[in-house]
Amino acid sequence: MSAVVDVRAPSIRSPLAEFWRRFRRRRIAIAAAGVLLLIVLAAVFAPFVAPYDPSVPDYQNVLAGPSWAHLFGTDAYGRDLFSRVIWGGRISLWVGFISVAIGGAAGVILGLISGYLGGWVDSIIMRFCDVLLAFPGILLAIGIVAILGPGVTNVIYAVAVFSIPVFARLVRGSTLALKQAVYVQAARSIGVRPVPLVLRHILPGTLPGVIVYVSLRIGTAILTAASLSFIGLGAQPPSPEWGAMLADGRSYLGVADQVTIFPGLAILVTVLAFNLLGDGLRDALDQRLR
Repeated sequence: MSAVVDVRAPSIRSPLAEFWRRFRRRRIAIAAAGVLLLIVLAAVFAPFVAPYDPSVPDYQNVLAGPSWAHLFGTDAYGRDLFSRVIWGGRISLWVGFISVAIGGAAGVILGLISGYLGGWVDSIIMRFCDVLLAFPGILLAIGIVAILGPGVTNVIYAVAVFSIPVFARLVRGSTLALKQAVYVQAARSIGVRPVPLVLRHILPGTLPGVIVYVSLRIGTAILTAASLSFIGLGAQPPSPEWGAMLADGRSYLGVADQVTIFPGLAILVTVLAFNLLGDGLRDALDQRLR
């Protein structure tokens, strides 16, 4: 009797299924994603989650400690800190997402143009990025906000500007490698025009690195925005932004520590979660680790 040979073809996973198979092994990254999901949902549904109006004072409960009525206690005006932290998440996440989206989009476009065209175009774009990178990010953001004026909108512009060069350099490096790939050379040889060639064949190859860096950069953007608000250049009172809340509470350290502890923990947990998520995404998307 002849042996039966299994000739079934091996199953082929889709790129998304392969990514999920690798990502779900990173339990810390999944836990970080769960924490971020809770923070985002709390911020989105702040009107329903927050038990009090974050801007309404209660002078009968000034600097009250944590209790069932006020889970995080109250500030110097009697405002509920739990409600202010929840509403502050809206501002901080909005600044983080929008600033990185603007800076990332501009950086990706500049990186694609620089890497694909090369020559004097590449030199001009890279020298522009070098000028921006010559300044520490926080100092560049302070300079931009000092020129434009304080406010959340100007903080978004400032954070977006210092995000541009890092994305441009990241995408430029990937573009230089990808434009020499066989499939790109084949597409060029059959007459595919430059714009479709870049958008269809080169841009998708740069996205894994961009996605990872976006997740890491959002945490940096939130921290920078909080720093600007702390020194009075970001969100203005009575806005419940986390950095501004830290600035309000520094005068009460040792008297009512909850005024600074809980906004500080919100910043710490959010930034740490974004960084851990970015590490997990990098491990799952990096081809060299397979």
